[in-house]
Amino acid sequence: MVDTLASPKKSPLAIGSCSSSRLHGLESSVSRSTSRDTVSPRFTASRAVFGVGILAVISLFAFGAWQRRWISDDGLIVLRTVRNILAGNGPVFNAGERVEANTSTLWTYIVTFAGWATGSRLEYVVLTLALLFSVSALALAMLGSARLYGQTLFGRPASAVVLMPGGVIAYLAVPPARDFATSGLESGLVLAWIGLMWWLLVRWSFAGRHAGAATLLIAFIAGLGPLVRPELAVLGGLAIIVLLLVPSGLLFRIAIVAAAGVIPVTYQVFRMGYYALPYPSTAVAKDAGGARWDKGWMYLGDLVGPYWLWLPVVVLVLLSVVILIQFRGRDGAVGRDARSVNSPDESTVVGDSDPAARPVLRARLQTPTFVVAFFLANGLLLGTYVIRVGGDFMHGRTLLPVLFTLLLPVAVVPLTVPRRVKTRSGPTRRHYGYRVSGVIVAFWVGVMTWSGVIVIVSDPGVVDGVPDHGIVDERQFYRYWTNVAHPILAEDYIEYPRMESMLDAQEVAPRGAVLLPTADQYYWAVVPLAEPVDGNAPASTVFFLQLGMTSMLSPLDVRILDPVGLAYPLAGHTERIPGGRIGHDKFLLPDWVIADSGAVTSRAAGLPGFLDPEWVADSQEALNCPQTQKLLGGYRDELNTGQFLRNLKDSMWRSSYRIERLPADEIERCFSG
Repeated sequence: MVDTLASPKKSPLAIGSCSSSRLHGLESSVSRSTSRDTVSPRFTASRAVFGVGILAVISLFAFGAWQRRWISDDGLIVLRTVRNILAGNGPVFNAGERVEANTSTLWTYIVTFAGWATGSRLEYVVLTLALLFSVSALALAMLGSARLYGQTLFGRPASAVVLMPGGVIAYLAVPPARDFATSGLESGLVLAWIGLMWWLLVRWSFAGRHAGAATLLIAFIAGLGPLVRPELAVLGGLAIIVLLLVPSGLLFRIAIVAAAGVIPVTYQVFRMGYYALPYPSTAVAKDAGGARWDKGWMYLGDLVGPYWLWLPVVVLVLLSVVILIQFRGRDGAVGRDARSVNSPDESTVVGDSDPAARPVLRARLQTPTFVVAFFLANGLLLGTYVIRVGGDFMHGRTLLPVLFTLLLPVAVVPLTVPRRVKTRSGPTRRHYGYRVSGVIVAFWVGVMTWSGVIVIVSDPGVVDGVPDHGIVDERQFYRYWTNVAHPILAEDYIEYPRMESMLDAQEVAPRGAVLLPTADQYYWAVVPLAEPVDGNAPASTVFFLQLGMTSMLSPLDVRILDPVGLAYPLAGHTERIPGGRIGHDKFLLPDWVIADSGAVTSRAAGLPGFLDPEWVADSQEALNCPQTQKLLGGYRDELNTGQFLRNLKDSMWRSSYRIERLPADEIERCFSG
């Protein structure tokens, strides 16, 4: 192994300051010690240990995720849109209503393509894809972190340190990480995108001036960020800015912008013209720009507290500091850059206003140090955003990408043994190096011990309801209410309260009728339409909170609406209920649905007893508000060129438009305000 106390003359900086000539010298020394066809045994062993580590981690994670396999109700929501696309109805949740009910655009189309290509049942498709993306994310995290320490899985490594799984073990030990690996949600895709960005940017930081193709690839992947999840536009956008700041010619900067923007900009124009909104309807329904700090801190505590998650995070932070100390001055280790500040071959690039500043800018931005700091900063930014908006109602879900991002620099941990050195007094050893290496081993063993304990003892038990703070272990919740150990197929949710009775009600309901849940889970109120309808009208309209299971158990000609507003813009554009449960703090009263659907308005004609005819009448009047009619027309009127352009122009206005939840209050707001 290389000495942990290399001479300061050989290493002026600990991170980010090695010249290309010195790196080439290192590679030459490695080449001289080994032939082109053979690799030093210590290099072979270290690479083998790293490869086995990757296989072990992804196998453990896949096994743990499979043991907890399921698809959540929210995970089933995307499949309704996929079914409509495959049926030729377009990317909509209900035929004839242009609503983007899925937060992750890219996830929707990946599932659609896989479903079309394989012809397999969509639940199995989404389960498989979620698991594959989740497992790939951990592999990418390890590959990127290994590159920091001069190690690669293939080819001759730059150093022979032994890399052991570190932060990835801490991540997969947390139960929600395994829960949401197969939930049918886009969680795995989010992590895979972050992991891919990490791996590509670390490799880019070592490539120097020869990173042209890599730069364009990173720009393209970064541009997909907002299509993976809207909040990832921050990480992707900042990455593009960094690429633009690294000195290059004008034409190359234009190429970066084009590579980054060709898909997201095109889709954004389509979204604003087609859906009449600048972002998915889920962002409107959950008021993703609102602030709920109190709920957010509670959400953070709900994840950190039960697992003592602060312990491995603190240990890994300290471990990263010790690693930097140990690797200070080591050739081919942390922070070595494939360029020099004063490299003689830094030629002038056309379009640069100040060519003399190019080497300095490149040395500061295109370095492993900066990439590590960049991801840590983005992890903190993402965590701040999650806390600001109030977190989520699912235990740990939206904080998992934050944890994953913060653990990236120590996804793997370098374990080393200092080599014997000679002094004037005779052979001796570097005792300081041994002490530092011992600390690293101790920290690593501590994290591994914590991980094993958490995996063994973390069992929430039976979850049969929603606690007062509104955060619930969704997997355990749905296991209890469906009485199925691994609810995956839509049929697995039939035993969920009101599902079987809903299907019975659809069988007997007259065409176009509105189905409303009642206090009795075995009975649905069937409200007929006031006027006869033609054959193009929905078979019926179901108004229920659990949007995923309801939509997957129902035919596509049944209109599915929810009171929260994920698939029903009228509900999504209501004001939030103060102090309400995150993700559920909007709730449209059924009176609005009766009025909006053209159902009967008197008890004599079939209006159920729990609805007040006066409230229904007020809802009808409130719907006549010109601004509300403009809102509804944006996604219901026939789409032609004129309507597309009007939607494009008014999409920002629609995103901020809100109505009062109570019909009488809405009448006053619109007509008397």
